[in-house]
Amino acid sequence: MIPRWTAAIQPHKQAETEFTPLDSAVLSKPCDPSLFDFETTAEVQETFDVVGQTRAEEALALGIEIKHRGYNVFVTGEPGSGRHAFVLRLLRAHARKEPVPSDWCYVNNFGNTRCPKALALPPARGAALKKDMDQFVVMLGGAISNALAADEYRARIEMLQEEFKKKHEVALQSLAEEALRNDVALVQGPQGLFFVPARNKEAIAPEDFAKLPEAEQKALEKAVEDFTEKLEKLSRQFPRWQQAMQNQVREIRQTALRMAVGHLIEDLQSDYRDLPEVISFLDQILTEIVKAGETPGNSTAEDDSESGQGGRIHLQPFRINLIVDRSGLTEAPVIYEDNPNLQNLFGRFDQIAHFGSLVTNFSMVRGGALHRANGGYLVLDADKLLTQPFAYEELKRTLKSGKLQIQAPGQLFGIMSTVTLEPEPIPLNVKIVLIGDRRSYYLLKQLDPEFDDLFKVAGDFEADLERTDTMTRSYARVITHLIRANQFRAFRREAVARMIEHASRLTGDAERLTAQTRWITDLMSEANHRADREKAEVVQLHHIDEALAARAYRANRVRDIMEREVVRETLLIATAGKEIGQINGLAVVDMPDKAFAHPVRITANIWQGRGGIIDIEREAELGGNIHSKGVMILTSFLAARFARRAPLALGASLVFEQSYGPVEGDSASLAELCALLSALSGVAITQSIAVTGSINQHGRVQAIGGVNEKIEGFFDLCKRRGLAGDQGVLIPDANVKHLMLRPDVVRSCHEGKFHVYAVDTVDHAIELLTGISAGSFDDKGIAPPGTINGLIQALLQNMWDGSHSQGQDSVDTE
Repeated sequence: MIPRWTAAIQPHKQAETEFTPLDSAVLSKPCDPSLFDFETTAEVQETFDVVGQTRAEEALALGIEIKHRGYNVFVTGEPGSGRHAFVLRLLRAHARKEPVPSDWCYVNNFGNTRCPKALALPPARGAALKKDMDQFVVMLGGAISNALAADEYRARIEMLQEEFKKKHEVALQSLAEEALRNDVALVQGPQGLFFVPARNKEAIAPEDFAKLPEAEQKALEKAVEDFTEKLEKLSRQFPRWQQAMQNQVREIRQTALRMAVGHLIEDLQSDYRDLPEVISFLDQILTEIVKAGETPGNSTAEDDSESGQGGRIHLQPFRINLIVDRSGLTEAPVIYEDNPNLQNLFGRFDQIAHFGSLVTNFSMVRGGALHRANGGYLVLDADKLLTQPFAYEELKRTLKSGKLQIQAPGQLFGIMSTVTLEPEPIPLNVKIVLIGDRRSYYLLKQLDPEFDDLFKVAGDFEADLERTDTMTRSYARVITHLIRANQFRAFRREAVARMIEHASRLTGDAERLTAQTRWITDLMSEANHRADREKAEVVQLHHIDEALAARAYRANRVRDIMEREVVRETLLIATAGKEIGQINGLAVVDMPDKAFAHPVRITANIWQGRGGIIDIEREAELGGNIHSKGVMILTSFLAARFARRAPLALGASLVFEQSYGPVEGDSASLAELCALLSALSGVAITQSIAVTGSINQHGRVQAIGGVNEKIEGFFDLCKRRGLAGDQGVLIPDANVKHLMLRPDVVRSCHEGKFHVYAVDTVDHAIELLTGISAGSFDDKGIAPPGTINGLIQALLQNMWDGSHSQGQDSVDTE
């Protein structure tokens, strides 16, 4: 039984517009080798400049020239686009105009050894001072040894000691003689000196003392007590005499050390009279040497020392620790730190094991990248910096304070309370350049309130460049620079021209050139390898083509599997004949190493009802938001075109057949609409033409991405099945300027074996696909009978009438 809403049969009106495929000349934009004034790149003079990055160059120059705090730079762009080489080259050009900054060293703080002092020195003077101090320490040991071993010094010491000994003995002797005169004798016992009763200068034995009269005993006992008291008083005088003697010895020793070392210090000071801090440090050394000779010292395993009478003089504190040496520099430093962890950036303390403990001192302080870059420029990778624990936060704190402080990580974040070094902070004057992607930049700008205060300048690196003749010549110089930087063979100009074409293809735009020099370098490396295997003197055009073919072969495993299954008809894709409500769309698979496209069957069904258009991909939760938006736009287009006189009594569905994964993007919306128009009109669509393009609500066809891959994907399938001469791809007219097709595709189009069509409206697309006129609407909104629009109008009117005749205002088909 024929449904009541079936339209009356109308004779089809053939399309009057004659659609001609695009000329093969516009399918690719070849690079003319005659643009270059060389036969091989060996003839090109090395005058490489940054090409096409004016925006980033001006931003970086602004950040460099403004010396106020916070004008650091964040360079954004895509990885592999030469950002590091660009930034380093520009910074070095500016650095050549700037003076060499100071050397920095740490010296011992004799007042508080836990807080070493920072010493700034003119460039290269740090190394000279270090050498002089090392030589001074070597000479100091001998000078001290000689001074303390001199006969005069030893004689004076021995004389003092002899005087003290003699005075000690005379005092005791006088007391003993006086005691004997009073019948008391001084004797030496195990407990020391003591007095006993005596007769005739001889001590009385205890048994004889007991026989004496009591009165005499008491008199002798009283005498012993008196002289014992005198002995005690005399004994209390001995330490004072000892101290006086030691003071005299100390003065002699100090005089000897001062005389021995003073001339060495004076010789050093004569070389550094223009550096008051060095003079002061040398004065402190002389003072400490004199002090060190007074008392014994406590040495550690790393100390070198010199022995002398009275103690050890440690020599290690008299050296200097040079942490930044500018010797050999003629310009401001430009430092790139590829591992920006906390210690590599800010420095560290080394430690050694000593008797079971870890010890450190000022000589074990090590500088970081910020120390080396101080007074110049420091380049860091933002992603590496942000992934290192605490590094970014400490960098911000340091930039805000303007002081560079070396701290142990545990001390920095309060997780350790052990006593360690606290070196004096160094004034910081450095320009930081962070290199990262745009996502990192905008996230930091949005989430870090301190970011804008510290990185006020953004240098946005272009991903592609305008392809003009002038830029093409400049790009050839870039290629020449990369060839020489990587020590490749010279390239013939035809090979360079092919590289230019590939650089344009990488952007997906015939009028642009990629700034991703990494991709270009990789291809040149593979082409150079092929030339090397052939023992060719220069890289030829065929080496480039072979390298491109080999890369495609390595990356096309998944594509070849899908193409194989289409040929085996496991995946149903027709490339001949006509079908109603069925069309070949084109989908891009964007893999990490290569993007490729393949055809996909899109089908549409219709029925009487009010269910609207069902997007099966969305209902199955496989369709993405942009794809769903495309379906909504085509729904709006249908309603605006065909529902002005009466509501659509229509139910329809759209689906990507044999699609088992997510579907995203609106580049299939033109194909979906054409399939739906075919189903509504009952007119079959040719299956030999694949369709890509998006639409707007007014039926205009809009540009899409991956146009080259899509054309080549359908071409490869048709070629595998056999080119019949009627196959091709329909693309948006706005995408013509993007065409950079493979040479074999261009050649087949030139020979008429394959075709590329460009359209700008849905009506043009449906006419080309069906051969039937789309039909223009008259003032009353009526399309001519037999046209696509006329057939659809008749069908929809019948659907509306049928729904009313059955007493249905709406039909819910869900």
